[in-house]
Amino acid sequence: MRIEVNGEPRQIAATTVATALAELGWGEARVATALNGDFLPAARREAQVLHDGDRLEILAPMQGG
Repeated sequence: MRIEVNGEPRQIAATTVATALAELGWGEARVATALNGDFLPAARREAQVLHDGDRLEILAPMQGG
């Protein structure tokens, strides 16, 4: 399926947000996610089905000073 990840088109085999994160290398990372512009809590990622053309945003916390 073709989705957009952080503004970049990607071809993935995953069918849920959780499996997409794992496929994209973010499976163990503590990140925030948004699907089609709406915040998606971590507790809902496993059940959230992806559809062709969806927009997934993955945001990692930044540290610094």
